[in-house]
Amino acid sequence: DDLLPEHSYILSNNDSEELDNDIECTFASDGNEDSRDNVFTPLREQDRFLPIANVTKIMKKVVPENCKIAKDARECIQECVSEFIGFITSEASEHCANEKRKTINGEDILLAFSNLGFDNYIEPLKNYLKKYRQSVKVPTSNQHLQQPSDVEILQQIYYN
Repeated sequence: DDLLPEHSYILSNNDSEELDNDIECTFASDGNEDSRDNVFTPLREQDRFLPIANVTKIMKKVVPENCKIAKDARECIQECVSEFIGFITSEASEHCANEKRKTINGEDILLAFSNLGFDNYIEPLKNYLKKYRQSVKVPTSNQHLQQPSDVEILQQIYYN
């Protein structure tokens, strides 16, 4: 199989039983499709995971005020949530590639949830996305309403 620029790959030693020996890398390209000088560069942890402060803030919203959340619990949830987002995004990205599109939109994310068996989340996500889009409409100089892209919406949700 061909490796695609700007995608993540897991390099694994098949002889090893340890998953910790896998190395996650991103395939860096100089932009030249014909170039054979492409290299693998390791992903930094902050590039792989959601910010721990954001994960902690969300976790604190669902536990009683007097509860403390252990560091290893926060880190575990951080890794799981990041993996889940990657799982959904990968499915949505594959759908876009099949349709020869480069931009993932909200409908692609909803379709990915459905394809992966997370049907219970679809209606709440549709409602949330609709309300969020309505709340972020900004008038331009022409007084027309301009909406941010779905990617900007997702970035706002996950990183704020």
